[in-house]
Amino acid sequence: MPQPTAVRSTVGARKIIVALGGLYVALAVGYSFLPLVGDTPLGIDIVMAILVGGPGVVLLSGGYRLPQSDIRPEVYAVVTKWCAGGIGAMLGLLGLTALAAGLRDPVQNVLILTAIGSVAGFAAGIHDARAKTRELELQETVEQLRTANERLEEFAYAASHDLQEPLRMVSSYLRLLDSRYEDDLDEDAHEFIDFAVGGADRMRAMIESLLEYSRISSGGEPLKPTDTGAVLDGVLDDLQLRIEETNATITVDELPTVRGDADQLAQLFRHLLSNALKYSGEGTPKVHIGVERTDDGCRFSVADEGIGIDPEYQERIFKVFESLHATDESEPDAGGVGLALCERIVERHGGTLWVESTSGEGATFYFTIPTAEQERPEPLVRSS
Repeated sequence: MPQPTAVRSTVGARKIIVALGGLYVALAVGYSFLPLVGDTPLGIDIVMAILVGGPGVVLLSGGYRLPQSDIRPEVYAVVTKWCAGGIGAMLGLLGLTALAAGLRDPVQNVLILTAIGSVAGFAAGIHDARAKTRELELQETVEQLRTANERLEEFAYAASHDLQEPLRMVSSYLRLLDSRYEDDLDEDAHEFIDFAVGGADRMRAMIESLLEYSRISSGGEPLKPTDTGAVLDGVLDDLQLRIEETNATITVDELPTVRGDADQLAQLFRHLLSNALKYSGEGTPKVHIGVERTDDGCRFSVADEGIGIDPEYQERIFKVFESLHATDESEPDAGGVGLALCERIVERHGGTLWVESTSGEGATFYFTIPTAEQERPEPLVRSS
């Protein structure tokens, strides 16, 4: 809500423009009656009406119609300042001319030049005020999106917290029922209980994953220079048992320092590597992690020789709860948001994530991250 002082300033700025226009119109009409002028030829009166009265009419109508324009009231003062600047510039020009050659009719020259300067300043001020209006509107939109994003994250957190407890209770009582009445239940009953427990556990995993997804922006650390080689080393240590079990071969280029969140970059590498190992097919997994310098930073790649992804499904895999293959609850992507989470992490870092693949011929996931030298504001992550 505008403050009283701002409202008064807005009204005053517009009144100055209207008053200035009225003054020039009055001077143009009454020029021949000014004490310092005396009788003037009709031609001079016409010239004054056009060159002084014309700008006055523009200022009068323009100032009067400002509230109907797309310019916000709080930037009306910008237009006034430009008008004053135009008058000042013309007076300066007039002074230089006077020094150089002298003035035959100072009053006439002052009126004509200041009128033209004021209307030129008015035009420039309108342009500047429109630009500032767009800037204010953009700032308000960004703030509204940020507020909406924070509220969505708060809702997701509250909802996930409230939903997890009932699901834990359902799983616990089903297991207790299965244990206490084990001898009284037939094989079908035990199977039904297992299905119910599995469904509750999957639902809890989905809720936890959704919470993790929603808090990428607010729950992350500030972006700072981060050694991606060290980040990847930590991820490979975490996946060492899985790598040994599958006898996988993983090759890595020398990785750079980027501007990022080490924990989130670790999540990104962990999901992409886990998927590469999981969908390696019947052969021994072979994964290469590469990087190339680009004008916008670094383009990383995680390439495997696994089962691949059909081109028609390559956009679908980045959606929340979308999966092309059955998942095991022990997997990092059991909640169904693994690649959506990866995309959100990359977007928070100011980059993009995509995949290139052919079914049966492996897949290569690419993502871009700005380097540490490329300081840029942290983007607003979209809400889903």
